[in-house]
Amino acid sequence: MNVELKVTPDKYLPYRYAGASGDFNPIHIDREFAEQVGLPSTILHGLWSMAQVARACTNAAGGDPRSLKRLSVQFRGMGFPEQEVAVTGSVKEEGDGRMVIAAEAAQGDNRIIRNAEAELRTSS
Repeated sequence: MNVELKVTPDKYLPYRYAGASGDFNPIHIDREFAEQVGLPSTILHGLWSMAQVARACTNAAGGDPRSLKRLSVQFRGMGFPEQEVAVTGSVKEEGDGRMVIAAEAAQGDNRIIRNAEAELRTSS
């Protein structure tokens, strides 16, 4: 089974996520500040990107977010608003009521999350 999710964060997503998460680091919400510290633009919150990996994996296991038992990721690149994030992966193990999925998230050739692994409880 393959895992796939595509989502394009709009330009306001970092503001909404900052409010929800409490992470108001200006590299996420202030373009001028981000550029002053050497970034090309504001960047997505890494934990938002990780959440998209979790979402893709739980969708593959039936859609219940409570099925996610473990998630491990490596943050490897910066994600940017208004560019599609594609999460892809595949099932590594399945049986005995559990599923292990290997995944990654990318924006084009920029792999923002690599070596992700999700362990989920399944009904079978």
